[in-house]
Amino acid sequence: MYFSHETAIIDDGCAIGDGTKIWHFSHLMGGCTIGENCVIAQNVFIAPQVVLGNGVKVQNNVSIYAGVTCDDDVFLGPSCVFTNVLNPRAAICRKDEFKKTHIGKGATIGANATILCGITIGKFAFVGAGAVVTKNVPDYAVVVGNPARQAGWMDENGDKQLKITN
Repeated sequence: MYFSHETAIIDDGCAIGDGTKIWHFSHLMGGCTIGENCVIAQNVFIAPQVVLGNGVKVQNNVSIYAGVTCDDDVFLGPSCVFTNVLNPRAAICRKDEFKKTHIGKGATIGANATILCGITIGKFAFVGAGAVVTKNVPDYAVVVGNPARQAGWMDENGDKQLKITN
């Protein structure tokens, strides 16, 4: 069983795991899959074909579009942005051109970061606030800036490291 605030809109056809909480003014469209013990904060939009693993935390004002998959324990910071088309135009339908974006286990996306479509963010990677990610991010990497560039490494506990050994 999951909890949803009375102002949340949950369309038919959503799969939502036990222990998940969905807060004020969020909209989950049919065909999305949300794992167990997730937190969907205020004013979040989740499109069809989005998959969130267990323990994912989505902060206020995040829109997650078709093609985005987040593994377990991902953190999506306030107002971070995902895209799903490389060259959108209002007058041209490009739904058949959606690119898949994958966020690895335990990764963090900082507030106001932008993730271009077709990108893979590695497990336990850390995307700094306001970063614009235009290429894949390795496991455990810390990326910052516009365009995002690697600035170091971070371990699974969120402690900055000189290097990671697997």
